[in-house]
Parts: sequence; C-alpha cells; structure tokens
Amino acid sequence: MDRKLNETGWRGSQEGWLDAAYEALLDSGVDSVRIQPLAKKLKLSRTSFYWFFEDREQLLAALFARWRDKNTVNLVRQSEAYAETIVEAMFNVFDCWLDETLFDSQFEFAVRSWAIQSADIIKEVQEADRLRIEALKTMFLRFGFDELTADVRARTLYLVQIGYISMQTNEAVSMRMQRIPHYVEIYTGMTPEQRDLDRFFSRHGYAPNA
Repeated sequence: MDRKLNETGWRGSQEGWLDAAYEALLDSGVDSVRIQPLAKKLKLSRTSFYWFFEDREQLLAALFARWRDKNTVNLVRQSEAYAETIVEAMFNVFDCWLDETLFDSQFEFAVRSWAIQSADIIKEVQEADRLRIEALKTMFLRFGFDELTADVRARTLYLVQIGYISMQTNEAVSMRMQRIPHYVEIYTGMTPEQRDLDRFFSRHGYAPNA
C-alpha cells in the first residue's frame, strides 16, 4: 500500500485513505478510524486528507458505502444469477461465503460491531438485512416455493450465515465443503446432484479426494 500511495504524490489518493480506514476498522474497530493515525500510517500529512474528504464523517460514510456496495450488492446479484434449479441457485449464493471478492466476512463483522455503537449505522445494517433476505426470498419464489416457505427458508439461510460471521467461526475449508451439500439439502429440501457439486467444488479449487 505504501508504495502505491507514494507513487500518487504527497497527498496520497482517496482510495488509499479509504483502504487505510478499512484496515483500521477491521483491526481495531471504528474508534481507530481517525485522521491523524491514518495519516501517520500512510506517511502523509494530516492536511492531505482534506483533498479527498471534508471530514471524518465523510470518510466513515464512504467506508460504509464500500461495505454496502460489496456485500449487499453482490449477495443480491448472486441470488439473481442464472440457475436452472434451486440447488444451482443456492450454490450461486454459497459462492459468497467462499469468495472474499464477492463477500467480505471480516468487513461484515466489523460493520456489525460498529453498528452496536451507532444508532444510524444499525438502521442501515437492518435495511441491508431486509434487502438481502428479500432477495433470497425472491430466489425461492422463483423456483415455485410458496410465500411463507420462501420467507422461512430465506431467513434460515441468511441468519445461519450471519451467525457464522458473528461467532467468528473458524472452520477448515475441507470440513466446510463436506458440510455444504447437507446445508443445501436442508435449505432447499433437495439433494444436490454430483454434477452440481463438481461445478461448485471446481470453481473454488477444491478437490474432495485430493
């Protein structure tokens, strides 16, 4: 990061300040996202911050927007991705839990911890939860589940994953992969076919018999 920022000049860059804020949030929580410590970390002057942000609140707003645009937008997008069966659709959603470029679980945990300290942030997080659950419910409706069943299955799927994140569950990839077919069966009521498993394992670089 330091090399990238130094190449942009003495002011740094907006993305560089945001990256530093992101790292501080994950490492030490929202109280550590402050201008002077970030400037020290980036080896930049405090005044250079104001070329990109009006104040700390604007930086925090940009940080929250990054979370929303990554985790919520991608989860909704994955729930809407093309699938021929509900099992295939479920694997599309499960991509989020295994691919940090789609869904950043550490970021999710940090923002939910931030929400405990802020009434405004918790309202935004609750709205994100609503949008995500609604998207998952719509996915189930798309494959013929009735309204109530779709709602319950969507909530079960989502709340279990948020529980994983909130509890900071540390699970070996091999163990998680073994469990995933059973989760899919519980959430959908259907047993995944081997071809579905093969495609899913392949795109995550997992070889069951390796």
